[in-house]
Amino acid sequence: MKLKLLSSSTLICASLLLVSCFDQTESTPAAAKADRPKNVILFVGDGMGISTVTAIRILDGQLKGGQGEDNVLSWETFPHVALSKTYNTNQQVPDSAGTATAFMTGVKTKAGFINVGPGSRRGECIPAEEHFVLSALEKAEQKGLATGVVTTARLTHATPATTYAHVSERDWETDSDMPDQARKLGCRDIARQLIEFPYGDGPEVALGGGRQNFLPTTLADPEHPEETGKRDDGRDLTAEWTAKYNNAGYVWNEKQFNAIQPATTDHLLGLFERGHMQFSANREQDVGGEPTLSAMTEKALHVLQKKDKGYFLMVEAGRIDHGHHATNAYHALHDGVALNKAVQKAMDMTREEDTLILVTADHSHTLVIAGYPTRGNPILGTIRTNDTQGNPMTEAFKAADGKAITTLGYYVGPNSPHEDGSRDDPAAVDTTAPDYKQQTAVPAPKGHHAGEDVAIYARGPGADQIKGVMEQNKIYNVIENVLKLK
Repeated sequence: MKLKLLSSSTLICASLLLVSCFDQTESTPAAAKADRPKNVILFVGDGMGISTVTAIRILDGQLKGGQGEDNVLSWETFPHVALSKTYNTNQQVPDSAGTATAFMTGVKTKAGFINVGPGSRRGECIPAEEHFVLSALEKAEQKGLATGVVTTARLTHATPATTYAHVSERDWETDSDMPDQARKLGCRDIARQLIEFPYGDGPEVALGGGRQNFLPTTLADPEHPEETGKRDDGRDLTAEWTAKYNNAGYVWNEKQFNAIQPATTDHLLGLFERGHMQFSANREQDVGGEPTLSAMTEKALHVLQKKDKGYFLMVEAGRIDHGHHATNAYHALHDGVALNKAVQKAMDMTREEDTLILVTADHSHTLVIAGYPTRGNPILGTIRTNDTQGNPMTEAFKAADGKAITTLGYYVGPNSPHEDGSRDDPAAVDTTAPDYKQQTAVPAPKGHHAGEDVAIYARGPGADQIKGVMEQNKIYNVIENVLKLK
């Protein structure tokens, strides 16, 4: 009988009980996996600070019939979490243009600047051109990746604009918003820069609101014919989009959006409202009909996933911020619930091994959660607390002035105490109604941003780089490394 001789490497493996040594077939699949194109999806909850995330979690759980506090949002399952420092180079409490520029380009800058470094002055044209910084989306297009931007705000609003535009004044959304001198010097408005995008084959997907900034003053709005576009230059940028690209589509309502077939559409522009899209809770009241954030995310991914080189997609729940500015927690939180569904949709459509998903915020708001409400108390309601034995009380908790208080409130905003120091009693109204505005401590025309750190949640390749307390612009470096944009 012949004995089969074992190799020395096999004997070493056996003696050390290293079972993995025998799995020689894994080397080829592992190499193939390493070469697989990587993708990045960046979700931004505009104004979604830590307190907002907590309140969204509770509301989402209560809408599902639970108490809420033990609910888990889609992104809260991600294995890596960090904090992001959000200051602008010239402001302790930031704006969205400067913060979005930070995570989109890797460069911190001044408030109001979109993809322009801090070395120029706000609203100046020529100096700004000398300080342009390219975004992750622009660099991804240069590398031949598919790209897209989705938002519930105007596509020309600060955060989505940082994916494709360069201006030293965030309010230059259309040419009529610009001073004559800037136009004469050749500066271009934000909407025009999306259509005249110079890199690669241009963004494959751009979905959001802001139709008025793409249409001329001579053209009636298709959804609101009593209104016209805002462009003074006479250009219809929606028509230019479809003329510029092969297999291009432009849609302005949900029916047209649903009819789009990603297999035959290579470039999709969707502008679903003259200004910002509706709050999520008001979406069904829209005249023309609007897709959900989740539906836009799904459609965008179907278009982007056709390319075999990978993709970059930025998705913004822009109206969380607008709810907070109105000190209206109802709309801010319901738009947060819509973001939760969109993130889950992206998770369902991608693989963790090749797609980095990041969820973060550009900045926070002054929303506070306080007052010792009992477990399961409606997050939008007035407070019922516990008695001395720890059991829920039947009567609403009363503040020192004898009036009820809500769990949620704001530090700065329009619904502040009267001149004599008195305030309205929340028990006299329905604080869970969509139009209710939470009370504030300091009077102001609208709610203000807050300056504390915001969270970053990450899963997928490169997610382990999200850790500790990070400068906001370092988020870009993680995206850059995963997509190999250098």
